[in-house]
Amino acid sequence: MWIFTETGFISAVRDGKGSENLKVRARDRQSLEPLAELVGTEIIKTPHGDYPYRVIIKPEQLGLFLAESLANLTYDNFKSRVYTTRGRGFAHALSDVWSTMHDVEDGEARS
Repeated sequence: MWIFTETGFISAVRDGKGSENLKVRARDRQSLEPLAELVGTEIIKTPHGDYPYRVIIKPEQLGLFLAESLANLTYDNFKSRVYTTRGRGFAHALSDVWSTMHDVEDGEARS
């Protein structure tokens, strides 16, 4: 699952077959810091992995992070908010994702 918040971009998957834990990964440390701080865990550096940073947490902990993110949502434009919280470079990359997703609009989206 890919998740974009005003604090960054994270990817959540199961931590191996049969595991109850989640492996939440990020391209940059800053994207994981709010989650790690909230649940009290350390960020693991994995420079040779597909994502260079990760935390191992319980699904409820990710749920808590997402619930708090929603509860604290005050902006009416996500891309503008990310420009403020993460800066121009991150906002530009986010705009690229936003633009690319136009390719999957269905035929009735604009009629």
